[in-house]
Order: sequence, then structure tokens, then C-alpha cells
Amino acid sequence: MRIWVDADACPGVVKEILYRVADRVHVEVTLVANQLLRVPPSKYVRAVQVPSGFDVADREIVRLAEPGDLVITADIPLAADILKKGAQALNPRGDFYTPDNIAQQLTMRAFMDELRGSGVDTGGPAPYGQADRQQFANALDRHLRKAGLG
Repeated sequence: MRIWVDADACPGVVKEILYRVADRVHVEVTLVANQLLRVPPSKYVRAVQVPSGFDVADREIVRLAEPGDLVITADIPLAADILKKGAQALNPRGDFYTPDNIAQQLTMRAFMDELRGSGVDTGGPAPYGQADRQQFANALDRHLRKAGLG
């Protein structure tokens, strides 16, 4: 199992959790972004920079991810593609995308895009807080234990 991170919009605290997990359980964590990322020196952590462009990092993650891998992303279409490949997807707030909830999330995303396109201010996500960080860490730990890595 490998962990892939959609790193352009991933909160820094989530990256820090993943760096510690990589070294603790000896799992490869790869951050994919279209900007240069600094990662700590570790034989388990690496960064891949892709060219700038719409969904370039997403397409690279889909290309590289394999069944059984875990992808960390808040991008719902990316999560849907990952699930189709047999990998798992977890958002930075600690919620897993599943075949049972992904269609509803895609529909809601399209609806919100339509509202924004018509000029409605839909606001944004709530600020990332301590409870989100804890929920992510707990979900990741449960996943790793289930995979025999925790």
C-alpha cells in the first residue's frame, strides 16, 4: 500500500501527520503537486512535481495509484476516479469517499458549481480546525491498522 497526496490544496497539518505516519509504519507517502514542495528527509516521503495545468496532478495520481492504495484529497471527481481504480480515498477532514456516497457528493458538487455560476455566494468550507485534524488522524490510524500497518 502507498499513500498518494493531492498536495496543492492539502492542509499543512495533514502533511505533517502523513510525514510522521510514513516513518512510523514504513509506508511510502508521495505528495503530487504542480508546485515545488519541500518534504522532510525520509526514505518513505517524496514529492512529485507535475507541470501546471488543470487537473494535471489529479491525472498523475490516477495514473500512479493502484488497487489498495490510499489517496488523500478533497477533490471529489479525483476521489471518484480513484474508487473506480480500486484504491481508497480519504479527505483531509477524515471522511472516506465510498461507492455508496460518491455519486451524491458529485451531484452536490455540480449543484454548488451551478449556483456559483449563476452568481449565488455559497460561501466556502468551514475553516480547518483541531477537530478536523483529530478526525483525519483517527481515520488514517484506523485505516492503517485495518491494512496491518498500525
